[in-house]
Amino acid sequence: MASRYMLCSFKTCPWVQRAAIVLQAKQVPYDITYIDRDNRPAWFLAVSPHAKVPVVQIDGKEALFESNAIAEYLEETAEPRLHPQDPIARARNRAWTDYVPTFASAISNTMYSDSEEEFASRAAKLSDPFKKLEEALAKRGNDGPYFNGPKFSLVDAAYAPFLQRYTFMDRLRPLGVIEKFPKLAAWRNALVAAPAVKASTVSNIEDVWQENLILRKRWLSKFVSEKVLGAALVE
Repeated sequence: MASRYMLCSFKTCPWVQRAAIVLQAKQVPYDITYIDRDNRPAWFLAVSPHAKVPVVQIDGKEALFESNAIAEYLEETAEPRLHPQDPIARARNRAWTDYVPTFASAISNTMYSDSEEEFASRAAKLSDPFKKLEEALAKRGNDGPYFNGPKFSLVDAAYAPFLQRYTFMDRLRPLGVIEKFPKLAAWRNALVAAPAVKASTVSNIEDVWQENLILRKRWLSKFVSEKVLGAALVE
């Protein structure tokens, strides 16, 4: 029997992973359809105004797009609640969620650099967004392991895909950046180990991510083994 929710994705998309993490954290059953980034089907374009993933189809009738909107919809319609109950804490969580695109861009721009010089220049700029998060974690008033303490939240789901990709990048070409921010490093470690995060992607996500570097001819691909070619075809 098909699930109520159908999530449309590329296998490497961190924004889709954000929606999948929320579904996993709430233990909401869902199906997932992977589409070709370079040949997006007509049915997908008909329900995605920006021609982007994620899109989630509901009961085969309604379709929602944009990861933040999907996360907030799921928060309103499915237990358990992942936002804090306190309205001020909830507002602060949303404010830090609004910073995700800036944080994500810093990481994505670095990993998709076209040359060693560009990579070094962009990597040098990671300290600023990392420092902002380190300061936010220092002011949160708890010992973690997650942003709000022991309970996984929507702000955790929003940052997890990008901290995971930073980790993939760091394993290929050690950057020495996150080590300067111990609270952020500890948060990263907790997020990538969280059950909802581990279950939110294909099992070989790091190989698929590395293969994507080769296919996109990015500079980091020179450190990738050709053994990962074909990883995206693995079911």
